[in-house]
Amino acid sequence: MNTDFLDALHDLEKEKGISVEILLEAIEAALLSAYKRNFGSLQNARVIIDRDTGEFKVFSQRTIVQEVTDPRQEISLEEAKSINPGYELEDIVENEVTPKNFGRIAAQTAKQVVVQRIREAERNIIYEEFANREDDIITGIVQRVEHKNVFIELGKTEAILTPSEQMPGEQYHHGSRIKAYIVEVKKTNKAPQIIVSRTHPGLLKRLFELEVPELQEGVVELKAVAREAGQRSKIAVYSRDENVDPVGSCVGPKGMRVQNIVNELNGEKIDIIKWNPDPSKFVASSLSPAKVVAVEVWEEEKVARVIVPDYQLSLAIGKEGQNARLAAKLTNWKIDIKSESQMEEIYKQEDYNSQVDQTEIPDDSDA
Repeated sequence: MNTDFLDALHDLEKEKGISVEILLEAIEAALLSAYKRNFGSLQNARVIIDRDTGEFKVFSQRTIVQEVTDPRQEISLEEAKSINPGYELEDIVENEVTPKNFGRIAAQTAKQVVVQRIREAERNIIYEEFANREDDIITGIVQRVEHKNVFIELGKTEAILTPSEQMPGEQYHHGSRIKAYIVEVKKTNKAPQIIVSRTHPGLLKRLFELEVPELQEGVVELKAVAREAGQRSKIAVYSRDENVDPVGSCVGPKGMRVQNIVNELNGEKIDIIKWNPDPSKFVASSLSPAKVVAVEVWEEEKVARVIVPDYQLSLAIGKEGQNARLAAKLTNWKIDIKSESQMEEIYKQEDYNSQVDQTEIPDDSDA
């Protein structure tokens, strides 16, 4: 090792951000292990790399004792004082014991340590980069599919799209570009594991934020998202500026903004609803495209009974209850949907029960 080696370490520090001192300390520790493995496992020693010249030296270390029991690790006070009169008991005496043929082992060991530290540094850099991007969108290229897991290339690393995070019926072809939502970034002994999703509601939220300038600027706020990936979604939006239409902003000129998102999600239908602080109005809007006649709310229980025209009942409920289910997720309210004719029957029954309650029942004891 020489000054060229030190220059190379300084270049690595600039390029990879790995401290030269940390590298040298790691190399010294590795060289000590190599020395003990090859030349004296029972001998105390230390390795020093000269920070100016790059030269290394191995020193044996022996403790000064009154009576020597192991000459490989101990030295008598008398012998120590013959080397240096200033030595006292319990001091450490060092002698250079650098083997003549240690250079080749040292060079190989240093190379292994540097390569290992470079890999660790690169893994840490990648981890830090993507750990800070959790809950964000990434764009990558489908690299391969193994055991139904889709691996997406992200430059220096790759992300995993597991079966549970894949959209129903979606096909993933090698070389195709894809957007996904970063759910979690895990540290591992190898490369960081980046878990992404195509089904997470956050993907829809981030797609709208990328597509709609008013959302980026904070003029329009996305209040809630409800999603059944690959089929249908609902979002609730609100404008901080009364002159800005939140729904129109998200739809875009000629519907282009929302259409771009629909295309990215392979035709997933998206309902955009205006958020309202009034629960009854928000619940009514959430059942769009169905028309609502009236809403009764029980705020403490967060329960709403929605009345719709008879011909709108199936539309309000949706196929297999999907529209009602999404509306409940969006509003975080339990929604009970009734048609007008059903409500007439309920009101009649309530009137009848009320009349029965008011009827005086004769007391048999007076007979």
